[in-house]
Amino acid sequence: MVTFQFIPYQDIDTLTSAKRINKLLNIVKDNRIVIMEGRLTKQEEADLIEITMEEIGPKFKGIELSVIYPDKNTQDVGQKLKNTFASILLGDRLGLTIIGPASIVKKIEKNPDKIELFTKELSANIGRFTKKAKYG
Repeated sequence: MVTFQFIPYQDIDTLTSAKRINKLLNIVKDNRIVIMEGRLTKQEEADLIEITMEEIGPKFKGIELSVIYPDKNTQDVGQKLKNTFASILLGDRLGLTIIGPASIVKKIEKNPDKIELFTKELSANIGRFTKKAKYG
């Protein structure tokens, strides 16, 4: 069974970068896929990957990470201004971050109109096979 955990932006907004990363990593280590409102900073993403690499072992195989946010190239000037103003007031709430354990998530593909999350499963009769969940 695959378990998703939604993290609203307000749950991580007041946390320090280190606590934010630890919270997300602990959820993933419990074999849950995180769907987080908003996104991490580039430095937080780099730190998350670095910490993950240090903790890879027999029980923890790493993470798959994907960030989806509005394409600024397709926005008109009004939308860009509105989104910039909202980010200043509310923080980086635009977008969606998906983080899953590598032992469950095979890959995450982003397309313009959908997200495809490929998972790994073990079956006694079939061996390894892939399921595809589409969101969009």
